[in-house]
Amino acid sequence: MNSAMAIDQPQHDDPFLRFVDYARSVLSPEDDDDNGGDGEDFDPSRRIGADIRRPSWNWIVSRILRTCAAYSSGVTAAILLSDLSQAWNEQHRDGAPRKRPEFINQLKRKRRRSKLPNTVTIDSIYEKNFLSLNSVLEAVIVDAFVLPGTKIYMLKLGDFWSSNTIDLYLHRRYYELVDPQTGILKKGREILLTGCYLRSAAEGSGHPRLLPTEYLVILLDEDEDDDAMLVGAHLCSDSFSSILLDAANRGVSYSLYARIEFIGALEIHGKFGSWKQITLVDEDGVKLNFLLWGEQVLLANLFSIGSMLGLDRPYVASSLKSSDEESDKICLEYGSATQLYSVPFIQHEEQVCVTLTQNWAQASGLLSTLDLTPGPKVSQVSLPRDSQGSVDFRSYPFQTFVTDLHDKMTGISLYGVVTHIKKERSSTQANFSLRIQDSTGAIWAKLHFEKSWSLGRLSLGHTVHISGLTCSITLQNCLEALWFDSDTGASFINLSCLPALLNSPCLHELSKISNLSTQTGCTQIASIWLEMAHCLVTTRLSHVVCGHLVNETPSGVMECSFCLHNCDSEVVRSFHLKITLADESGKIFAWSAGQTAIELLQIFPDEFHELPEEEQVMFFSSLQNERFIVALVYCNTEGTLEVSTPFEKTEVLVVTGKERWRWPYI
Repeated sequence: MNSAMAIDQPQHDDPFLRFVDYARSVLSPEDDDDNGGDGEDFDPSRRIGADIRRPSWNWIVSRILRTCAAYSSGVTAAILLSDLSQAWNEQHRDGAPRKRPEFINQLKRKRRRSKLPNTVTIDSIYEKNFLSLNSVLEAVIVDAFVLPGTKIYMLKLGDFWSSNTIDLYLHRRYYELVDPQTGILKKGREILLTGCYLRSAAEGSGHPRLLPTEYLVILLDEDEDDDAMLVGAHLCSDSFSSILLDAANRGVSYSLYARIEFIGALEIHGKFGSWKQITLVDEDGVKLNFLLWGEQVLLANLFSIGSMLGLDRPYVASSLKSSDEESDKICLEYGSATQLYSVPFIQHEEQVCVTLTQNWAQASGLLSTLDLTPGPKVSQVSLPRDSQGSVDFRSYPFQTFVTDLHDKMTGISLYGVVTHIKKERSSTQANFSLRIQDSTGAIWAKLHFEKSWSLGRLSLGHTVHISGLTCSITLQNCLEALWFDSDTGASFINLSCLPALLNSPCLHELSKISNLSTQTGCTQIASIWLEMAHCLVTTRLSHVVCGHLVNETPSGVMECSFCLHNCDSEVVRSFHLKITLADESGKIFAWSAGQTAIELLQIFPDEFHELPEEEQVMFFSSLQNERFIVALVYCNTEGTLEVSTPFEKTEVLVVTGKERWRWPYI
């Protein structure tokens, strides 16, 4: 891994990153025993093993930015730490003293699969008295019984993380599987559930119960003889190539066993409604689509790519893509008699090198325990690897830098500055190339959007945090970073345009103009006033979607200078402001556009445009002595998409308000 190449980097000069490390140390303080005493017996690899159980760097950054987006008026350190602590404790709740049956504890020790994305615990159901339809329960059957005086079957369920159990009314389609002698749904069996409704406990009527759900998958363990026999003798009795549509129409049923290769996104079709496509591959390499319709799409919450899926009596239908000439094309559907079984994909792990000189110093409180003698110090952490051999870095405990990136990496997060943006004119797709630079280097990332640019205003010099990147080697033997806005966990936050960043002193430090640096990798905050001696303001049309200026082509079409889209119906008048900022230490030329300029001038562009020229001049004079808190970024104007002049090197981004006001302006 490239991170083994130690790069000496100074401790953060970015106040935001310093707060991230501080928050991480507060959330999981080191025990005295882990501090290594005087350092003589310190074992770096043991520390990393313990550290990966702490909140990951990316988790903390994402949570802080989510809170900042929710509270534009600003946050305090106490608010952020409280939110982080609550979220982390809820995600990793230990719960009450464990009273789980011993067989569940034994199953937990054998468990090697990853938790599904929408999984909730039974304890959390009791605490919130709520369960959403798309929630997943990864449960173990504690008991199966019949309600006295009825023929209604109930399952008592536990899970690996809860001290409570909860009862489920079993759906009648599974009654044949719950026979005490021959049924598979009995004590110790693991099942996955979704689409559950919660019947809350009314006063004096006992405890909450789960109402019947059709969406249940039975987990199998091929190391168990009975399960291996069920797979080999029953589920593998047919193959995809043996399925005949005519035979299925005559009532012939099939039992199939295949690997989940692909889980499609939800699609809406006017004729067929909502549906989702699952691509399956059997042991002969034959592919077939398994389609879920309407509410059935909830079942996809129970699937994971790489897992084996057993389908007993699926409904066989003609494929949606079949033509009259291809009437033999078929697909599978979830019918009224279908039963689903799964052998979960076992998430293998890969040992990933960590260079202590580069990444380890991020963990606040650890630096003093390390041996600081020269030379790289390398240890390892274990990260999950998927069936394609790609390593998932979502739980990587430290910040990932550009120099760390290499082939077959997924779930990567980067924090850096945008130095170039481009879109190919010849491309009809919404693909943009973004060059992101951090303290170790720079990389081009290709951003893929489903429809159009959806990230709002973004310019050179802006500080961004991007999650959900994947890295791979192209046919030209180049490292390529990709990002898809539709991927699970994909996010893109522009810190430079977050109002909460300005309104939260815990996340920034005020800089003097004389101390502004063009080399820093972060947005700089300053308290300034406006000097009208060198002030030029114009109003132009900008693209509503991205906030950038539009140009009129020779044919009369309005084209966005950023998106390169025709945008005649999506334009709004906006400012393009060139101005001098000053404080007690010096002056700087800057420019501003869009909403930021509106906050500075405290007037809308349309209103300003309609003012007579003499009133526009008088309007500026009224702002002569006002002070503002502003965010400043350095942008190299070479190749910039903005209209610029040679002296424009700084962009004013966000204004929170005048200092004489107690409350933020926005």
